[in-house]
Amino acid sequence: MFEFDKFYRDCKQQNKPFIKAKINPVHKNYFVQVDLMTCDYNLSKKTQDEIDKLIHTEIDYVNFNSKYAFEGYNIDKEIAWFDGVSIEHIDDFCNALYDVIEKLH
Repeated sequence: MFEFDKFYRDCKQQNKPFIKAKINPVHKNYFVQVDLMTCDYNLSKKTQDEIDKLIHTEIDYVNFNSKYAFEGYNIDKEIAWFDGVSIEHIDDFCNALYDVIEKLH
């Protein structure tokens, strides 16, 4: 919990989005959260559409290559979550997510 608080505070001080990923014990894939309350960003409609494209690529991969289906996702102006990102793609997914948010904010 301490590290979570430290990284959250660091993001707030640097005016950056906070992205957290943890393994969902049910299906062993990742639950990813994006919190924009640490910064003065909002996800514009264009940014939300880019993230939607990114997540649909991951959904197709997970549903084809895993015994578990992708569990769901939600994207709004300040918070987004994705449940079921594959272990193989978690680093690339989080980096791409961060890049899209930074590029289009």
